Amino acid sequence: MVVAATGFAFAGGWLTPGRLSPEQVADALERTNGHHPGFRRNHAKGVCISGTFASSAAGSELSRASVFAQSRVPVLGRLALASGRPDVPDTASPVWSMALRFLPADGDEWRTGMNSIPVFTVRNAREFAGLVIAGRPHPATGKPDPAVMQAFLKAHPATAKALATIKSAPKAASLETATYNSLNAFRFVDRDGGKKAVRWSMVPEQAASASPKETGSDPNYLFDDLIQAVHRQELRWHLVVTLAEPGDVTADPTVAWPADRRRIDLGTLTIDRVEGEDSGSCRDVNFDPLVLPSGIEPSDDPIPAARSAVYAESVRRRDGEPKQPSAVRTPPVRPGEGE
Repeated sequence: MVVAATGFAFAGGWLTPGRLSPEQVADALERTNGHHPGFRRNHAKGVCISGTFASSAAGSELSRASVFAQSRVPVLGRLALASGRPDVPDTASPVWSMALRFLPADGDEWRTGMNSIPVFTVRNAREFAGLVIAGRPHPATGKPDPAVMQAFLKAHPATAKALATIKSAPKAASLETATYNSLNAFRFVDRDGGKKAVRWSMVPEQAASASPKETGSDPNYLFDDLIQAVHRQELRWHLVVTLAEPGDVTADPTVAWPADRRRIDLGTLTIDRVEGEDSGSCRDVNFDPLVLPSGIEPSDDPIPAARSAVYAESVRRRDGEPKQPSAVRTPPVRPGEGE
């Protein structure tokens, strides 16, 4: 249930006039998480990261996007918790996110946001708004009302099934050892105009710890651990794309594709700098999932369009608000430098 209340960005399917708007979804997030001026309405607690992407050249066979043709591309991004509370303790948020901007030399930018779960929990914007409302803390307990949540899940069996899939999946112990998944389907377009439906993941090169981490009383233990990890060494993830086969569902991200689908390593993301949002370059970036280069297109999955619209509404609200200090503060940290 905690996952249901905190885990996820947004869903689509609200374009019918008069039924649901980005403003209403943002309002639902604020009513559930509280109003925190200057912060994102979801994924509010995070840090800035930066580094490079080194293409394996395998992506050029699938997509004409220049990011796959250039040997090294600068990358800026953000690691965050999937919660609308900027002061939430790290132990309270079971879902983490990685958002990235690939900045190739020709300016054909690619932005993507990924989460540390195997499937999304809802199929459209209306279900997302309903899930947020169902997860609203009860005034008497400070926690979601189990009866309200059960009623929502009974009415939305796809979400109940997705939550079971998420619950059974392995859970990483740290931000740097987590796999981050696009969840939504997109289409790669090659030089001849051929199209393939894909989902992608960032798979860590860092080995998982053999023993659970000690969280102690540090409310920022995940981010403090990340900062220490970058101080020790560069962090690497592999961009792995999964190709759909005919009949695979692309419009419903609550449905996982079969495990035997072809997966291709498109290159290596190296992160060599982490910095607090107060001084970093990621705080005011809108990681709009529809900022796509030539060679990557949306599919019939409705969620990216909904995310794009709600992110824009979040940016609009933040632009007019005073900026508050972030919970995680750190000067720039590089391998072997300050901490």
